[in-house]
Amino acid sequence: MFIEGSLLADSLVTAIVFLTIASFIAGFIDAVAGGAGLVLVPSFMIAGMPPQLALGQEKLVSTIGTISAIRNFVKDKKVIWKLVPVGVVLGLLGAYVGARAILFIDEKLVAQIIVFMLPVGLLFTLFKGKFTAKKVGEMSENGATKHYLVAIALVSFIVGFYDGFFGPGTGSLFIIALYLFVKIDLVKASATSKIFNFASNIGAFVAFSLAGKMLFKLGIPMVMGSLAGNYIGSKLTILKGEKVVKTVLILTVNAMLVTLALKFIFA
Repeated sequence: MFIEGSLLADSLVTAIVFLTIASFIAGFIDAVAGGAGLVLVPSFMIAGMPPQLALGQEKLVSTIGTISAIRNFVKDKKVIWKLVPVGVVLGLLGAYVGARAILFIDEKLVAQIIVFMLPVGLLFTLFKGKFTAKKVGEMSENGATKHYLVAIALVSFIVGFYDGFFGPGTGSLFIIALYLFVKIDLVKASATSKIFNFASNIGAFVAFSLAGKMLFKLGIPMVMGSLAGNYIGSKLTILKGEKVVKTVLILTVNAMLVTLALKFIFA
């Protein structure tokens, strides 16, 4: 199940406990600042999962969290539904292509790609917050549909490809792209991007699942941990705001990045 030489490879129970705790932390952070994959992917690799399996397992755990977020946004009527069909189809297709691409790359090179791209995903997640103080003229659904379908298609395929190829930071990248290139106000961009992100998750999920890069039984306690983390994180956000959690995110990702760098590059 885990690669030889991992600190946790000798104890399945220890590995499951570690990964369940990591999933809780990832869900907690994701509910506040986004970026569950920034915690999950390196956690899986530290536990000893091969890189492609770590990417696939992240899709198994994090997709349910996206469903929860979608439910809230749909309830608040923030999704621009006329943009959804194009975004869903191209996002799903892009993610499937991206996942298939990463599956053909040598495992050692994939590990190094992940180490290199983790800071990129972290920047996407943190950079999103720079837009919260800005305003964009609100676009009507008809206007957006008429003038920006090509932009939606390109954004969805490119970001979807990134999601399938790597993943962490995709939600924030979707929001930034919709905000900048499609000129949707930030709240609706966030809501609509959740639908696109769910589609890209499904595309990558299918590709990794067909390739046998998921451990479904192992994922059950991890999914439960993620759900619990999302619930508590959302509650804490209401009381305390997201600044503290973003600090936790930075520290956690940096610690895992150093661990992976030592393991896969310098070892």
